[in-house]
Amino acid sequence: MFQGTSLLVLDAKGRLSLPAKYRESLLVPCQGEVTLTRHPDGCVLIYPRGVWVQLSAKLAALPYAARTLQRIMLGSAFDVNADASGRLLVPSDLRSLCSLNREVTLVGLGNHFELWDQAKYMQFEQAELQKGLPPEVFDLVL
Repeated sequence: MFQGTSLLVLDAKGRLSLPAKYRESLLVPCQGEVTLTRHPDGCVLIYPRGVWVQLSAKLAALPYAARTLQRIMLGSAFDVNADASGRLLVPSDLRSLCSLNREVTLVGLGNHFELWDQAKYMQFEQAELQKGLPPEVFDLVL
């Protein structure tokens, strides 16, 4: 399970150096093979390849009414292999479409990660919090 938030920097070539705490749990089970794609919220999603294969089949099977989501997620998917240093190359198309600059935020969300431009993430989070939390979260015991 991936959890936590890391403030990171993309290098000049657009590579993301994964924090050591995530390298083994993300890269070892999938032999360094991951899939990066775009989310409608404007971030890059990072999935271990096996998780992506299952999700992409479900996305492809959605009815025509979900075509926009299919275009965004399936149409933006890139298969990437981590290098020996645990870095992932974020394709320039994804960096552009998701407005990723040098400073990024990596957020663990269970079976995948979100990668955000740092400033964009802070704005998005604040806007979402101002909307209020959905009623389902109030059933959680904290």
